[in-house]
Amino acid sequence: MRKKLISILLATAMCGSMLAGCGSNNAGNAVEKETESAAETAAASEEAPEAEASQTGEKEVLEFYHGYYQDESEWAAAQAMRDIYDEFANAHADGSVTFKPIAVENRDDIVSVKVAGGSFPDIVDAGGGGVPLAAIQQNLVYDLKPYIDENNLQDAVGINYTQHDQDGHIYAVHDQIESRGLWYNADVFEKAGVSADAFSDWASFGEAMAKIRELGDGSYGYIAGQGSSFIINAVMASSENGRKMLESELTEEVINSDEFAEAFKTAAKLDQENGSEHTTDDNGNLMADFNTNGTVGVLFNGVWNASGIDASLTEAIEPVIFPGDISIASAGGGIAVANGMSEAKTELALEFVKYMTSAEVQEKIFTEVQANPCNMTLDLNALAEGSGNAATMKLAEACSQVNNAGTIVIDMGYTWGSDVKSAIINALMECAVSGTDIDARFELLQKELVALIG
Repeated sequence: MRKKLISILLATAMCGSMLAGCGSNNAGNAVEKETESAAETAAASEEAPEAEASQTGEKEVLEFYHGYYQDESEWAAAQAMRDIYDEFANAHADGSVTFKPIAVENRDDIVSVKVAGGSFPDIVDAGGGGVPLAAIQQNLVYDLKPYIDENNLQDAVGINYTQHDQDGHIYAVHDQIESRGLWYNADVFEKAGVSADAFSDWASFGEAMAKIRELGDGSYGYIAGQGSSFIINAVMASSENGRKMLESELTEEVINSDEFAEAFKTAAKLDQENGSEHTTDDNGNLMADFNTNGTVGVLFNGVWNASGIDASLTEAIEPVIFPGDISIASAGGGIAVANGMSEAKTELALEFVKYMTSAEVQEKIFTEVQANPCNMTLDLNALAEGSGNAATMKLAEACSQVNNAGTIVIDMGYTWGSDVKSAIINALMECAVSGTDIDARFELLQKELVALIG
């Protein structure tokens, strides 16, 4: 699967090859050779210090950039991840290569700048945008698939094996799966006289949300806007054609399809009934209404939200997947390794990938980081029961539902692009305003999306 990546740096780095595609074969070959030359130069510049270090007896350094820079008091999961990285570093402290984790806020910028210059970080936990296409086309990134196959790590890497497959190559492995379902407040549902049967289809869902609004105690149906984009994702996943569209780059045919129109209008109608005051482009802005105040019936958010639920509400909050037995699970970015490093550095980098997907580390990612691990061999329910933690038990239930759904699809943001998803969310937020003509706004959105992919 090839991800849609749009950026100024990518356009700049690849403009020569795009122009060559419109010209002669000779021009294309010239650009290809120029790209290979840039990659070879970058590799040489990376290897020179290593050769010098080897000759002087100094240890090589394997730099690993990641985004867990937050203080423990701000986000406990960040410290848990740093501890996992430090354990690997300490375990290999006596080796010929020093493993050096580096926490940064701007890892995507670091990757972009390096790729524009014809190089790649030793190892990086790439953000949501994943490995830039320009890096792959310049042969700057190591293909992990042979290593995964040779070491029988297919189950350990989980859906990375299929979602990150690019023409038979795997350039990144994410140690966590971005898993989306829903959370609902059973107490609010009970007061409104509705049950989990509301999630049988979107019509039942809409009726249940209406009954919650009728309570008149300040409660409302769900946090819309960013969350509503997952309604579109799930509605499209309910048909074979829709699923195929989600798994490919966005085209004008998809934009003008009946499947996309039905999905958008379903979400927009629900949002308009739900009310514009309950709409946000960032779920975090209203998260307290669900996690702390208990005034909202449903939250569209990841399974990891289990750790954010206030202890007083833990018993009432329940996980559920989307109508139609559908869940959304995405490998997202992931750990990527540079090509052209010394044999010793490459060996340690691959060992790190194996370490991060091992059962031992994956257990920590589940119990301490509170995320859905990629390793499919773990018994999450057993781990949760062993922890004795109520939130972890809810997390296990949510992960189990997502992992075992009848239909599991990728988040459209990873195949269609973040700019496309943002345009869709903006259109949904406008449709939430009472009186907005949903059909007219959808037609405008279609034009916006055609321009974006043009």
